[in-house]
Amino acid sequence: MTNTTVQTQGWTPDQINSLAGKTYLITGANSGAGFEATRLLLTKGAKVVMLNRNLEKSSTAIAKLQKEFGHDADVSFVRMDLAVLDSVRKAAAELMATVPRIDALLCNGAIAQVAKQEVTVDGFESQLGVNHFGHFLLCGLLFERIEASKGRIVVVGSNAYKMGLKKIQFHDLNFDKKYTAWNAYAQSKLAQMSFGYELQRRVQAAGKSVQVHVCHPGASRTNLLKDTASCFNKVLWAILSRVIAQSAEKGAWPEVMCATQDGLKPQALYGPTKRADTIGPVGECKLDPLALDPEMADELWAVSEEKTQLKWSL
Repeated sequence: MTNTTVQTQGWTPDQINSLAGKTYLITGANSGAGFEATRLLLTKGAKVVMLNRNLEKSSTAIAKLQKEFGHDADVSFVRMDLAVLDSVRKAAAELMATVPRIDALLCNGAIAQVAKQEVTVDGFESQLGVNHFGHFLLCGLLFERIEASKGRIVVVGSNAYKMGLKKIQFHDLNFDKKYTAWNAYAQSKLAQMSFGYELQRRVQAAGKSVQVHVCHPGASRTNLLKDTASCFNKVLWAILSRVIAQSAEKGAWPEVMCATQDGLKPQALYGPTKRADTIGPVGECKLDPLALDPEMADELWAVSEEKTQLKWSL
């Protein structure tokens, strides 16, 4: 299926060929879009390693998948908390020791609309810490294995990147002066996407065999706000989601497409294309040039290397 067809007709999982022999890693995969992405990949014969922080929820998710696909379904779990850099390092070491190939790493895990400012054990505002810094470190630690597999990195962003303050507050990353749940979330998603496009540029310049794609799920009925949002936002979303949102399964389609589809473009954003890119056929969405700002991306890269104490070889 060509990129032109993806744009005009919309991508669906029917376009995926057999994924037998391929291995996919997904963060935040025990519920929502991550769980549905796992299901879709398993239906095509792939091996999936879920990277989640909660052992009980992961065991329940795997049991549910094995009930659907049989006990031979090749799905497993490595404990990893994106909010704790040492946990990311430990998980990456385990993956490098036990997973011989990585066809795609799907950076799906996220938290959103954290009602009051929370700071991770590493000193980061929680949404920036989980959504960006944790994934930045994970991608860097696994990059060698992904490249050896000629694999992909899929960054799951959000339309929130072009909302809020529309910038990364390098002078106050944690919003110590004035915290709002929305501005902090928007910054974290802008950081993720800026990282994705900067990684594309660096991979290309270095001649590495890794594809990097950026997508967003649109408005999907998931548990993203369940544990973190204010009561008002939870109630508001519960009402709105019945009207404007699509299923979690359809919310997973963009990241699965980016992990499997050939012919996708760099410096593109893939996701639902109707109703202001919230639902509808999956294809290329309009990308605000904000996410492609090279100066912002370069500064973010330097800050991210410093904060995670990881120097990439790119």
